[in-house]
Amino acid sequence: MAVVCAGAAALLVAGRDRGAARARLLLAGGGTVRQAPWWAPERLRPAARLRREWLCLPVALVLAGLAESVLPLIAGAGAVPLVRRRLRAGERRRERERRAHAVIALCGAVAGELRAGLQPGPALVSAAGATGGLGGARTAVTAAARFGGDVPRALREAAGEPGAAGLAGVAACWRVAVESGAGLAAGLDRLEAALRAERDQRDELRAQLAGARSTVGLLALLPVAALAIGWALGADPLRVLFHTPEGLVCLLAGAVLEAAGLCWAARIVRGGEER
Repeated sequence: MAVVCAGAAALLVAGRDRGAARARLLLAGGGTVRQAPWWAPERLRPAARLRREWLCLPVALVLAGLAESVLPLIAGAGAVPLVRRRLRAGERRRERERRAHAVIALCGAVAGELRAGLQPGPALVSAAGATGGLGGARTAVTAAARFGGDVPRALREAAGEPGAAGLAGVAACWRVAVESGAGLAAGLDRLEAALRAERDQRDELRAQLAGARSTVGLLALLPVAALAIGWALGADPLRVLFHTPEGLVCLLAGAVLEAAGLCWAARIVRGGEER
């Protein structure tokens, strides 16, 4: 099973690399594209980053060997989509935070370019290229700013991306400055200060909740500590859990209670973050 899993992972990585190589060759403009070998760090690093959830299978294989049961393999296979979902949620959260930081930097950069003497359109184009705070809608916004399009509308559309809600404030400042002649730099300075204060508040709340998260993780590891204590006392807890009716009942009840406790604690922490 371990060999089959390793082969499947290699095929997935090779297939993705073939698609990327074909795209590079098509866009090379007639030149040559040198491809790194499969063992090169730049090719192994993305595969390791995107396939971390498959580490559940080797761990389950080891546990299955120690317990002489197929149940850990079934549990490991079921844990792969759950771990993948958790990892993707973490990636989306980090991407949202990076985009929020980029929007704050965009406000400061545009204000600085305006004070340096640039017009609003070129200032936005220059700042967007330097900070990348517009996300996937950067092309539309820069095109509207460069060619006299509807910049506020493009900014409002870009604000729909996760973490880029501050761009709606940039759109409002832009519209007010165009319609009433108010200073755009001063409005962007105030918007940057407000977004920075909101970010600091989120960081402070996250720091206060770090202790709760650590407690949840410690409680989740208590069953592992109990198994280790059983081995230290000379017992065989895995044989009891996987090869006796009473142990199977205890294993099932413990797994259900553990999952319910983790979900409950995670919901409490998540509720505190949202408020």
